[in-house]
Amino acid sequence: MLEKIIFYFQYPIVQRAFIVGTLIAISSALLGVILVLKRFSFIGDGLSHVAFGAMCIAGILNFSNNMYLILPVTIIAAILLLRTGQETKIKGDAAVAMISVGALAIGYLLKSLFSTSANISGDVCTTLFSSAAILNLNETDVILCSSLSIFVIIAFIVFYNKIFAVTFDEKFAKAVGTHASVYNLVIAIIIAIIIVLAMKLVGSLLVSALIIFPSLSAMRVFKSFKAVTICSAVFSAVASSIGIILSITVTNLLGPSIVAVDIIGFLVFSLIGAIRK
Repeated sequence: MLEKIIFYFQYPIVQRAFIVGTLIAISSALLGVILVLKRFSFIGDGLSHVAFGAMCIAGILNFSNNMYLILPVTIIAAILLLRTGQETKIKGDAAVAMISVGALAIGYLLKSLFSTSANISGDVCTTLFSSAAILNLNETDVILCSSLSIFVIIAFIVFYNKIFAVTFDEKFAKAVGTHASVYNLVIAIIIAIIIVLAMKLVGSLLVSALIIFPSLSAMRVFKSFKAVTICSAVFSAVASSIGIILSITVTNLLGPSIVAVDIIGFLVFSLIGAIRK
């Protein structure tokens, strides 16, 4: 097995996938901590379905790089969903359900009607579960995905104190002069970027697992925000690396392999937390 891993890692395409996958996993874990604490975990599914619909439209319009359409559409959807509050007629959970199901259905319908591919079901399955999408990244995709991941990590570090305040007590943050709406906008943009990137790693339907499992696992053992954030990032990077190796050498299923490792890690952390109690 070790010889097989060394053999595959001689290829630049595998090296690029490993680097990009690790960066995406780390940035996703940082986002996951915020979403879990703000009780916005369900938004991951909704935005991933929106991104799927945008991807289908980009394919029909023959975009040279579909991220140029997917990213702005997902950012707009994230801002709209995070702004759904008491002043809106459709509440947050209902809005997410409506948008996610609608985008998924319309995306598949358009792809079926206008696709030039002979294997529509196979293409959709690859998009939803990411059989090996990250291994097909060209140099432009690698630069774009890496840059966006690094941007998310830097933004999280720079705005760490403000994000911490808005995450735990938004009303108090407003009372002491913090522009909560601005930082909620930053969070919305970060969410959208991560959703689009995570689709390339684990597929549209498994995005939430990549975002939620690392943070939930870290919370089984640690209690402080900083410790949970660091542990979540490390956990996600390790799980992603193991999942990529498994998909290359054994399963040939990238998304499910990473999620399976996340589940095993969550069970281990839960056991450690129970023993410590």
